[in-house]
Order: sequence, then structure tokens, then C-alpha cells
Amino acid sequence: MVLKESDRAAQDRWLVPALSNVLPADLSTTEGEIMNLEGRKVVVTGGSRGLGLGLVEALVHRRAHVTVVARGAAALQAVRDRLKVDVLQADITDDSSARDVLTRTSPDVLVLNAGSKPRMGSLDEISWEDFSAPWNTDVKAGLLWMQAALTLPMNPGARVLVGSSGAVNGSPLSGGYGGAKRMLWLMAKYANTVSAARKLDLRFQVLVPMQIIGGTGVGDEAAGAYARAYGVSPQEFLARFGAPLLPRDFGDQVVTMLTDAAYENALAVGLKGDTGISVLEEFAA
Repeated sequence: MVLKESDRAAQDRWLVPALSNVLPADLSTTEGEIMNLEGRKVVVTGGSRGLGLGLVEALVHRRAHVTVVARGAAALQAVRDRLKVDVLQADITDDSSARDVLTRTSPDVLVLNAGSKPRMGSLDEISWEDFSAPWNTDVKAGLLWMQAALTLPMNPGARVLVGSSGAVNGSPLSGGYGGAKRMLWLMAKYANTVSAARKLDLRFQVLVPMQIIGGTGVGDEAAGAYARAYGVSPQEFLARFGAPLLPRDFGDQVVTMLTDAAYENALAVGLKGDTGISVLEEFAA
């Protein structure tokens, strides 16, 4: 459990002023923009490594005020020192973490990026415990954080981005992972329905990387498993996706999705190294 009263003094050492705290914020938008990120408060779960770190780098470049949420103290220390962001150590599946973090940070944008690394194996090899792990981590965390966003609620106009890699084509060597990610997509739709019914002015959107991404924990694990299945090297397997999507490239594409009016009505977007951003599903009229 994070931010218990007895832990707040120790926790405060992890929440340090970011550079954007002392810079004047210009929140006005330019033509074609729907959100100017300068000075905006953004929380990124799982932002200390992999895709989350690439996104944090892109947000810092746009002078957003970023808070990174993760479990590992060493990785949080490293990202705080290098990027001068705020950090909070928390378990995203803890029942109180979401409400504590959102109350403490009051973000304009929440990015639900953190998730489990699935055990790789074909359907006939994998146990139910391993098959269901992404549901007990990724889906549970998604439920808790979306519920917190809706019931606190977050500030009007806030946006919640939900990571959903594997939601389109599934992932036959990673058990319940693809199904869990598709469930998160559906949950974002359900959350938008609640937001509209309660006139909360919150928007939930889905981020779907359309390729396996090397240089990340989940991506390297998956690339190795599929490469062995196809009898090729991990590099040869990843090359089948075309141009690589590096973590910072992912971050830049997410920033574009947040700021470019072309994606204002996108419920779900696909992200790819060679083709960029594509709209997979729009909000219902």
C-alpha cells in the first residue's frame, strides 16, 4: 500500500520538484492543437523503463510536469536524476494506490502503461496461473485506476491513456496477455460511457503498439520466444515488422496523439514504426 500516513515522510523524498514546477506555463494551444503539454501535469505508470520511459522522455521534451509511478526504487532514482521528474513508488495493483496517487498529483493526463511480463509458451504448455497473470495484474490495475479517475473524479478535460499492446492480433505464445489487453480496450469504452452519463468531461483513449518492440522487457521476451518458434534470430524476427518502433519513437507518437486535433475523436490508435499513427476506432457519434 502506498502513501499510508505512517509512510508519508519517507514517501516525500521520492516526490521532488520537477523543472516545470518553476517554469512559467503557457497552456494556450496553437492552430491544430487540442492540448498544449507545457506545464501540464502528467502521471505515467511504469514510466521508469521501456515504453513508459520513452514516453516520459518525450513529455519532458515538451516541458510537461511528469510524475513517474513504478515499484523499483533504483529505476525511479535513475529516472528522477536523469530527467528531473517527480517519482512515486507504488504497486499499481494495490487497492489504494490509484486514489492516493491521483489525489496527490491531480493530473491533466494519466497514462496507464505499467503491466506484467507474461510467461511465454504455447496454449498446450501454459498453466492457468501463468495464463491469467496479465488479468490479475494489467486488467486489475486498469479497473482500479479507471474507477479512481471516474469516482474522485479527475479534473474536467483530463485524459486517460490506456496501453493495449497485443489487443488487435492477440499473442498466441503469451497466454492470456492479448485477451487482457483487449479487455482494457473495452474497459476504456465503458469508462467513456460512464463519463458521458455523469457529465465528467473525461476522455479515455487506447494506445495499441502494432509491433513487438525490442529493447523493452516484454518486447525482448516475446521476440525471443517467437524467434525460437520460427527458427530465426530475434533480430530477424523483429525485422518482419518493418521499421522499428523505439521507446522514444513511441513516446513522440503518443505526444502527437495527445496534441494533434486529427486524433481528437480517436478512441483507439495504432502505433507503428514505419506507418506512424493510425486510428483503429473512433468515438461513437
